Amino acid sequence: MKKIVILIAFCLCSGMHAQIKLPRLISDGMVLQRDIPLKIWGWASPDENIEINFNQKKFKTTAAKDGNWMVILPSQKAGGPYEMTLSASNIIVLKNILIGDVWLCSGQSNMELPMERVKDKYKDVIAKADNTNIRQFLVPDQYEFAKENTDLSSGEWLSANQGNILKFSAVAYFFADEIYQKYKIPIGLINSALGGSPAECWISADAVKKFPEYDAEYQKFKDGTLGAQIEESDKKISSTWYATINKEDEGLKNKWSNPELEDSDWKGMNIPGYWADNEIGNVNGVVWFRKEFTVSNLKESNAKLILGRIVDADSVYVNGHFVGTTSYMYPPRIYPFDTKFLKEGKNEIAIRVINNTGRGGFVEDKSYELILGNEVIDLKGFWKYKLGVKMLPLPAPTFIRWKPVGLYNAMIAPLKNYGIKGVLWYQGESSTKKPEEYSALMETLITNWRAEWKQGSFPFLYVQLTNFMAPKTEPGESNWAALRQQQKNILAVPNTGMAVTIDLGEWNDIHPLNKYDVGKRLSLLARKMVYGEKNLVASGPLFKALEQKGNKLILSFTDIGTGLISKENKPLKAFEIAGNDGKFVWANAVIEGDKIIISNTTILNPKKVRYAWADNPDQANLYNKENLPASPFEASL
Repeated sequence: MKKIVILIAFCLCSGMHAQIKLPRLISDGMVLQRDIPLKIWGWASPDENIEINFNQKKFKTTAAKDGNWMVILPSQKAGGPYEMTLSASNIIVLKNILIGDVWLCSGQSNMELPMERVKDKYKDVIAKADNTNIRQFLVPDQYEFAKENTDLSSGEWLSANQGNILKFSAVAYFFADEIYQKYKIPIGLINSALGGSPAECWISADAVKKFPEYDAEYQKFKDGTLGAQIEESDKKISSTWYATINKEDEGLKNKWSNPELEDSDWKGMNIPGYWADNEIGNVNGVVWFRKEFTVSNLKESNAKLILGRIVDADSVYVNGHFVGTTSYMYPPRIYPFDTKFLKEGKNEIAIRVINNTGRGGFVEDKSYELILGNEVIDLKGFWKYKLGVKMLPLPAPTFIRWKPVGLYNAMIAPLKNYGIKGVLWYQGESSTKKPEEYSALMETLITNWRAEWKQGSFPFLYVQLTNFMAPKTEPGESNWAALRQQQKNILAVPNTGMAVTIDLGEWNDIHPLNKYDVGKRLSLLARKMVYGEKNLVASGPLFKALEQKGNKLILSFTDIGTGLISKENKPLKAFEIAGNDGKFVWANAVIEGDKIIISNTTILNPKKVRYAWADNPDQANLYNKENLPASPFEASL
């Protein structure tokens, strides 16, 4: 009997291993890259014979001793939908396959940011989204240090329709829509991006050796032991901190969300703003806010609270009824709710704000209002507040997922057999701490990816950092400006293009909502560099050369289109000039033909120039006539 059981178990195991298995990317609804040989690969039992039937042709191979197999299909023209049948001891039928252009979309949160986050800004776009020829594969957010993964843990190809559009990367979708509307070619988007990730996360173990500091960091985490220990410790610290505030918060104990609460002894402050600037001071923990507002005519069945952005987390109550919560500082607070929670006359809103470090409060220059149909009730101004519990700041977690190589192994390596047209890249915010190394990191990343894909120097199109943080009135140093210069330097790498977005940011939001123009500017680069529109103006002016004539500097540019202009015909701003001492002052700048002449009467021997050199150069107004902004830059003789 024992021998029979063993034999049955052996047969079952053998049968399981004989089943051919495909990577997640090779699945229903996939978009395959046109005009190149196509790799179809997977796993099976050793020496298993595999046959693929595609587009009325058959292709055969045999699995290797380790079970790996691959079939190279001849290049295909754009079209579809097709079916693909794979046969061995089992049969797999893949349906609804398109042939078109596949773009790998990577970077950090501004690439990752989905249409869900911009749905109020682009209501009409989302309402009309219904294009089965634009598809996205969302790569799961994971990391791995020990080895390069060969597959993904999840993911599927989804069409841009009403059921899926909110999951699409906003930048990538707008790019894809622009390209599709122009050429009517199916577009596949592989969305492999992770918020907060610095460039070194996305480089392979071999390539990162060029940077000894990052290689040493990678080696510390390679076996997974240290990372697991740190994550366990971070988790314990965080859970203890939050358990304590939930236990000790006087607002929870005494139900400060109750609209009938006696709050005459509460302090007052204006919202938006930060409580550190008020009597309570710069404390961390939980602070409760309350405001009374009046509803005069309650006709609508639905209401929507818009509460800008809150640092860090919030729970919101209307007349004691919970209507929404957000767990971290970045998303816009938009809370739809049923008007049954409202009444005509006086109403009460209460907000529990958790702040774990830094300055807590309500981000300025955002909307704070209640919308009832066409009626808008402004919620800015005086609010009452009271401390629920005071805490020591929560120590920042280590973010193991941002360590070198980890995202490459888990989110890039499993993709490299899949043919692509090129890469869209939006990253840099997390690299501003050490901007001086960025162009070297990115040159390494680009070379690394091109080598791994074995498709030659495919197009690599990227977004330059937008404007962010409070504007400053005087010239000064800026890591964001320094990183933009590094990004401009990457253009020296062949077949790269840079979308300038210095006019698309928001001073108080690292995730600006205008993702349409970002996608459109990337599409302009693609149209010119990839799709052959050679006469298209795809970029704003890029600094080219500098010469001195007396006490003036003469600047020349590429990509001037049909001419240089100042936005709205206002005097040119944001130019700085310096002598050999490097002390920059604002400069007078004028356009003369296709040149710009800059000077300052106090600088008799100018040697250096900067343009838009600030975190947020809000007055930068040099464009070409095609309405594309000039890239920030610095240069010296």
